[in-house]
Amino acid sequence: MLLEILYVVIGVAMVLYGADRLTEGAASLARRMKVPEIIIGLTIVAAGTSAPELFVSVVSALNGTPDLAVGNVVGSNTMNAMLIVGVAAMVAPMTISRSTVRKDIPFSVGASLLLLLLAFDSYLGLVDGLLLLAGFAIFMTYTLMQARQGNGAESAADATTVAPRSPWLSAAFIVLGLVLLVSGSDLFVSAASNIATQMGVSEGVIGLTVVAGGTSLPELATSVVAARKDQSAIAIGNVIGSNVFNILFILGLTATISPLPIEGITSVDMGVMLLSVVLVWLFSRTRYTVERWEGASLVVGYLAYLGWMLSQL
Repeated sequence: MLLEILYVVIGVAMVLYGADRLTEGAASLARRMKVPEIIIGLTIVAAGTSAPELFVSVVSALNGTPDLAVGNVVGSNTMNAMLIVGVAAMVAPMTISRSTVRKDIPFSVGASLLLLLLAFDSYLGLVDGLLLLAGFAIFMTYTLMQARQGNGAESAADATTVAPRSPWLSAAFIVLGLVLLVSGSDLFVSAASNIATQMGVSEGVIGLTVVAGGTSLPELATSVVAARKDQSAIAIGNVIGSNVFNILFILGLTATISPLPIEGITSVDMGVMLLSVVLVWLFSRTRYTVERWEGASLVVGYLAYLGWMLSQL
């Protein structure tokens, strides 16, 4: 058991470091090629912070542990909306733009509702995956159109200051990042699955807690640092963008590659995921600010959900 826990820690470290190298290398290469900042933010940076979820979910599905794949996304999204937004708001009240409240957050609510409906039969197949990917394509097209019109929120690329490196070094970072992500994800998923088996805990619960917590570390770090620097647009944009990316792209791609029967993820888990982003939306509509007490209530709500889930073991 101790060895498996060590493998989980090593796997998390490899995945997080790999995501950081991949993002830095890709962003540096894109800047050298003079790709616009907004494109970098909406694609490379957003994908980079969600890279752990992507690789862990795909590897989980291919290894025959679909509950880890789905639990990873559901748990990460719930943690993003309740714990990460909550902690960031407690660090500093988050000012939310009207555009984010009226357009971006509702899209995240819609993505969560779509997943809830598609998973109603406890199965995500090829058609479901293609529908989710189509939704992601619509979201990206809409976001890019808003950015070209100058109506989009601040670019997520502003959250990082990546100086252009040599093309060879950038390419080396990308390759290193991919290798670490693939190998780290495989080690992480295998160890987490073995722990679940030894403890008699379902893979769904492990996915909702341990795996989701590990893969959400990039979002937590990015949002808290952004909040401390009074860059609340980056903090909330990171969470909303990651949630949409997780559901529409990651689960869409994973279900397209390998069908995902859902057994350990309950309707309560899905409902809490949807409720969490709805609460963020409601709090954001009050003077377009998430106050400290609202952030604290989100954190308390997440801890209550975590306590309830552990009581069901």
